[in-house]
Formats: sequence, structure tokens, C-alpha cells
Amino acid sequence: MIRTRFAPSPTGYLHIGGARTALFSWAYARKHGGQFILRIEDTDQERSTQASVQAILDGMKWLGIDWDEGPYYQMERLERYKAVADRLIAEGKAYYCYASKEELDAMREGQRERGEKPRYDGRWRPEDGRPLPEPPAGVTPVIRFKTPQTGEVTFDDLIKGSITVANAELDDLVIMRGDGVPTYNFGVVIDDWDMGITHCIRGDDHVNNTPRQINILHALGAPVPYYAHVPMILGHDGERLSKRHGAVSVLQYQEDGYLPEALMNYLARLGWGHGDAEKFSAAEFVEWFDLVGVSHAAARFNQEKLSWLNQQYLKEADDGRLAELVRPFLAGQGVDPTAGPDLAGLMPLLKERVSTVEELADAAHIFYRHSLAAEDDLKAKLESAAVPAFEQLRAGLADVAWEAAALNQLFKDTAKANGLKMGQIGIPLRLVLFGTAQTPSIDATLALLGREETLRRFDTAWPKAKAVI
Repeated sequence: MIRTRFAPSPTGYLHIGGARTALFSWAYARKHGGQFILRIEDTDQERSTQASVQAILDGMKWLGIDWDEGPYYQMERLERYKAVADRLIAEGKAYYCYASKEELDAMREGQRERGEKPRYDGRWRPEDGRPLPEPPAGVTPVIRFKTPQTGEVTFDDLIKGSITVANAELDDLVIMRGDGVPTYNFGVVIDDWDMGITHCIRGDDHVNNTPRQINILHALGAPVPYYAHVPMILGHDGERLSKRHGAVSVLQYQEDGYLPEALMNYLARLGWGHGDAEKFSAAEFVEWFDLVGVSHAAARFNQEKLSWLNQQYLKEADDGRLAELVRPFLAGQGVDPTAGPDLAGLMPLLKERVSTVEELADAAHIFYRHSLAAEDDLKAKLESAAVPAFEQLRAGLADVAWEAAALNQLFKDTAKANGLKMGQIGIPLRLVLFGTAQTPSIDATLALLGREETLRRFDTAWPKAKAVI
């Protein structure tokens, strides 16, 4: 059975790159009827936080990425790592290193001065016929893996193709720190082995770690999984992705009013494609996904493209669902959605014009809060010639059948009777009733606002508007 995993470090939020890696790993397992494992690599105790763990879990759940096992936590598996490290020492495949930080810093500085690649020089590596110094008193050693000094490591990356690295390029890496906590390259090997991971799909910043991990697996007689390294995500300008490009928490997109299916769809298209398909469901993504379709080149994050895609999903979304998503935005803005028309009933009128749920909430304000237009706007748009038309319009609004078609006819008849164009009535009417000239069609908007509220607003604002002419 295919088993994939996502193994984030809880030192921050779930970011775009991590979310895409999780999505690809999840989709590969789901496509092949396999299992997807969640593992939290929390060995960086200074930076790991429970808040970050929760943000990762919440972000994955929001995106719809579920897992079959876990989350497993590395800090709960320290005894296992120690046991494997002890076994490697007993078999002569690892050793204690007592070199101090100061010694190692001086060693690397000397190497740099000589134009050499900084690397551990094997000073505590046991070799036949080579005497080692006495371990210094009071020093807690680390454990280093005894990397083969000849030969090479070759693996067939399922995205990048065949990769070969000479063992001579690798030094003896630390696998266990003095405090008994494994390093990344050791912990991940033991975890993947124990958890039966068959396919490691991860970011290509781990390519250089792979030969080291394969050497450890060989030393343990453990199976080597398939590796697939996904190219990184760049900003639209080709620079490393940062917050200014939109590289924020996945949950920040939720807070900003994006739909999870839109973000999932967009992340799936970042470096992978299925023909010309731009918009597709999670089920279609799982059906179509394969590693062959993953690009070898870095993907570029485009905020405008994401907003466009979110807009398409908003247009198709259920109105009741959108209303419930809009409600907390309105509450946070101090707007009471019970003081006006049914929120779900507004969605068909408003959702065609926005890109996010937050914008949808902003567009709904005009139905629940009457704002007076600025005097300068009224002076610019309300002509003295329109005053009689507005007086006539007030009387008509009291009697007209309250539906969009009848309201539209009232506006046309009033404009014609007063020798005006529709814009000479429609724009100032919007300013009077809503405080802004930017609304959906005035007939449909008033139909939803209701006769009583329309007349109340008219009677409140019209005298003040007329006074500025």
C-alpha cells in the first residue's frame, strides 16, 4: 500500500509552500487508494509551539486535507531514536564525537581560509589503527553517523529524475545531539521507516539531505522509499516567496475571505497541471493528479490569479453558505445583519461583483447602515433640474408595486416626464439612499431594501441633499 506523509515543523503557521506539499502528498495517496500520515517534527524545542501545531491542523482541515494516521510527535519518540542510535554505535556505524563548538568553528574557519568546503574532518571517527584521544571530562558527546567514504548514492527522483552524489562529498553528520534529541536527518529516517512511508513527497530544499538519509537507511537495512522533490514557489517577480507576495498563513486567507476550495484549486495548479484545466474540484484533482505532471521549474505565485479563481467560486457558491460566511465579517465591522433584508437573499445580487467574502460583506453594508453622502458628491451629481423629479419619485415610491421591474419603470417614467436621463436620477438617488454612487442596479437594490426602509432613508436624507444645491 502506498503511504505518504506530511511532516511540518511547528515553528510557525502553515504557509503556502507547506500547504501545497501536503496537498500533493495527500492527493497521491488518495489517488492510489493509499494512506496519508501526519507527523509533527517538533524537535526544535526553542521555536516549536502548541499554537503553531494548532494552526497547522486547522489550516489542513480548512483546506479539506484529512489524514489517516497521526498526528505523530517526534518528542514522544525519543526512546526509539536513542535505541536505533545505540544500535548503530554497537555495529560500528556511528560514534561519539566530543568536539566542542569552539573547535568546530575553528576547524571550519581554517578550511574556508584554505579555500576548502567547510565540513567535519572526522577527528573523532574511529578507524583501524588510528588512536583517538581520551574523551574530555565533563563533555556530553553528540553521535555522528559514519558515512561511507567511497562509492556514491544514486536515487531516481520521481520529479527530477536520476540524481547521483559521491559519498566523498558528504561528511559524518550528527544524528543525535547531546541532549538526546535527534537531528532532522536522523529523525525523519527512523520515522519514515517505522511508519512504512513508501513515497516521500517534499520540497526540493531537501534534495541535498536525501543521499545522507539513504546512507542511514542502508546502514539500518531499511527499505528506501521513493523520493519526489517538488520545486519551490517564487513570487510573481521571480524572487523568493515572501509576505509581500502573499506568502502568509493559510488561515490568513480564510480570515481575508477566500474559499477553501478556491485556495486548494490554486495551490494544486502551482507547479502541476492537467491539460488546460484551470478550475476543478478536489475530487477531480485526486483523479487527475500524478507526479509526472509536476513541473521541474519553480512555480510563481500570483495573487491576482488567486483572487480571480476565488471570484469564480463565489459566483457558484450556495447563497445560504455565503451568508453564514459573511455574518462574522459584518459582526466584526459592527454591522447588525438582522437590521435589514435577509442576508442570503442579498447574495445573488452582490456576489457577481466581488472577489472575496470580505468584499461581499463590505458590499452588504448599504442594506444595514444608512450613510449620508458627502456634500461635494451631492453638489457634483444632483442638479437643480432634478429636484421636481425627486419630489415626483417620492410619491411614486409610496404606491409602486415593490419589485424590480416596476421600480425600473417608475424611474424611466419619472426621468422622461422631467426631461432627464436615467443617470441624472439614478446616481443622485444612490447618494441619497446609500451614501455612495457605487451599488448594483438601483431597481434590484431597492427591491431588496424594502419600501419602508427606502422611504425612511429618502425622508431622512432628501431635505439635506436638496439644501446643498
